[in-house]
Amino acid sequence: MEDNYRKKMMLGQDGNALVQLVIINAVLFAILGFVHVIYQLNNLPDTSYEKNVLSWFLLPASADTLSSRPWTALTYMFSDQHVFRFIGNMFWLWGFGYILQDLTGNRKLIPIYLYGGIAGALFVVLSYAIFPKLHAQAAFIQLAGANASVIAVAIATTTVAPDYRIFPMINGGIPLWILTAIYLLVDFSTISTGNPGDYIANFAGAGAGFLFIFWLRKGHDGSMWLNQLFDWFSDLFNPDKKKKARSPKDEFYYKVSGTQPFRKIPNVTQQRIDEILDKINQQGYRFLTDEEKEILKRAADEEDL
Repeated sequence: MEDNYRKKMMLGQDGNALVQLVIINAVLFAILGFVHVIYQLNNLPDTSYEKNVLSWFLLPASADTLSSRPWTALTYMFSDQHVFRFIGNMFWLWGFGYILQDLTGNRKLIPIYLYGGIAGALFVVLSYAIFPKLHAQAAFIQLAGANASVIAVAIATTTVAPDYRIFPMINGGIPLWILTAIYLLVDFSTISTGNPGDYIANFAGAGAGFLFIFWLRKGHDGSMWLNQLFDWFSDLFNPDKKKKARSPKDEFYYKVSGTQPFRKIPNVTQQRIDEILDKINQQGYRFLTDEEKEILKRAADEEDL
């Protein structure tokens, strides 16, 4: 059943946060590329496209310019004009995002992605406002792409399980932290030396990913309010949907000591199985209780009979 669940997540199960992020990035990349082609077909210069279209999606390093287009603190992390950078970001997002969903469920990925991008935007704008040498260049610098967000996802995933094994056929598997080190080396080596804002954003995104997991382990779930906001917005179009509140302890490796004096073994009903599968979809298989795993095992045994 765990294998079937993972296959569905790979193929784009309903509500899969990873698929949603990739689709949003791909759609906006395609739209911006299409508009750029129209400008080229009309013999309009690239500077005209960048000024009239692209600049309204990218993050300006100047605080004064940002005040007139504050939405770019969100849109820049979904906007890119470089094909290879976009493909690379989506590749790494899919790899780390899939592992993160397997470890923590389906409701942490988007908040971490957003926190990483926002942290990158905040530190870039502050740096160009505070340091005189950078301040002189602020009017000419714009931040684009999902780099800071993807790094946040990568660092968060590695913080959760640095020894998570990938490619198990290779000498028992490669630890996740090695893959992360390779990713960071490739990412930072491809940044243009003329734009220190990219370095600042990446470091800020990495810090956001680490702090998210650090505080989550202490019982402070930074994704809760965002997920509640997403659920509220979703319920506007689906008012019959039932809400299920979850505490941070239920979401992340919370265990109680001691044993129960009495444990009732419930009947294996289809409704109960559906509830467990829904929990897997939202939180991940690793967060099932021993009782829920036993129910799935009994259900599988009954099917074999």
